[in-house]
Amino acid sequence: MQALERIIIDFLLLFMDSGTLYDLLNSPRLVATLVGALVAISGALLGTFLLLRRMSLTSDAISHTILLGIVIAFMIMAALPGIEPDLSSPWLILGAAAAGVATVILTELIQKSGLVKADAALGLAFPLLFAVSIILISRYLDNTHLDVHSVTVGEIGAAWTNTHSHCYENCATVTITPESEIAEVSRDCTNCTRGGISPRDPEAIFVEECANCGTFTPGQIVAQAARGRQLVPVDQMPVLVLWPKSLTVMGVITLVNLLFVTVFYKELKLSTFDSALAKALGFRPAWISYALMILVSITAVGAFDAVGSILVIAFFIIPPATATLLTHRLSTLLILSPIIGALSAHFGYDLARGDLFSVVTVSQIVGAVNDVARAVGGIFGLTIADAGPVRWNVSISASIVMMAFLFFMLAWVGSPRGGLIATLIQRRAQRQSFADQVLLAHIYNHQNELDAADECSIRHLHEHFNWPHARTRWMLARLRALNLVRVEDEMIQLTDRGERQVREFRATQLATG
Repeated sequence: MQALERIIIDFLLLFMDSGTLYDLLNSPRLVATLVGALVAISGALLGTFLLLRRMSLTSDAISHTILLGIVIAFMIMAALPGIEPDLSSPWLILGAAAAGVATVILTELIQKSGLVKADAALGLAFPLLFAVSIILISRYLDNTHLDVHSVTVGEIGAAWTNTHSHCYENCATVTITPESEIAEVSRDCTNCTRGGISPRDPEAIFVEECANCGTFTPGQIVAQAARGRQLVPVDQMPVLVLWPKSLTVMGVITLVNLLFVTVFYKELKLSTFDSALAKALGFRPAWISYALMILVSITAVGAFDAVGSILVIAFFIIPPATATLLTHRLSTLLILSPIIGALSAHFGYDLARGDLFSVVTVSQIVGAVNDVARAVGGIFGLTIADAGPVRWNVSISASIVMMAFLFFMLAWVGSPRGGLIATLIQRRAQRQSFADQVLLAHIYNHQNELDAADECSIRHLHEHFNWPHARTRWMLARLRALNLVRVEDEMIQLTDRGERQVREFRATQLATG
């Protein structure tokens, strides 16, 4: 992993100096945004297919059942000779991936019985596997710090602190012994205080202590200087680049997920929308599904340490759900979902600090709400206390989830494809079109009949539909503007265009039904 980081750093140093790169990676906001964007992209790519397969909550189930794979892998490592159990071992990731596949297999076996629906089958499978993992921990790993919190709780705001140190200049390790010229040796009386004697007393016993003896790596030297304790005097400070581990982990996972979706796009698309056809054409939809679940498990485990379980699950579900409100084209979905997730990470970090889209602050919003409350209270003679200044400093992960949901709400309300506003406008247009057709058909049926004087009269037309007179006149004015009707001597008649529209409407209705 560190070799890969070194390659990436060497590439970046072609465009900037080490000091600039160090400052960039020392920014909590930038690192959190980058890590969040990578988690969002990797999660959204897979989450899109989970959503289309109606398996979105599988990501939530896997977030629990991966603990079983981690526990079993840890127990195997502990049992094998010569292997030291380690919570950062890649074997735990493989175990977690196997547990994710086991979750899907068990869910499918329960569902294929025909006695339980898919959602209930998932609800039966993952509590069982999660309970087994808890029993194994309490029975065999009681003295080991291995629980759900140790593998599923992370804080994206602290991702910049979990780093590997890469030295590029003045990288020699410094060893200081008591005999060195730069050793800071002091003598301490061990029995003066206890024996109540003076350090000048002949019975005083002294021990020499070296304040800066030891072996110091370049990273330790730089860390001491940053804390203002330069224990190791050096002519030139080491030049370091501190690379966040989460960037490498999530970068690799994102690349793998992107390659998987790109290479197997046709197979994923066909097995998602018509698994029977995919099987008939010689594809293996079951294997594609298992590969998808393996990558979901690996993505979840890789992201948990950096961002936490809630944010991972949110990135699997919310961005794809938002994208489906904007488009029904799969290729566009796979582009929009990661973009929405990345924007959620970017603006969510600002929201955690009280800044909404760099336009308004939370304090301003609260102040405006408080002003409105006081104004309304004044109307009814109520006194509303001033909320005072608001200090907004909340969880970054939770703020990113809130921002992702805000994007979903904006799409749900304003999407031109089935959004709330578009739906209301469409329904209103449909009601208006239906009323127009009813009115035109009525005039068409009676304009040349003996009862036309009553049925097609402006004064009596509203009575036949039980409409308010004002509405009827408004509709007539609208139809006249569209050149569908004309009024002569208080009588309504269809124009040629109006008659043609009625006939076309009737022909369409007969053809469809």
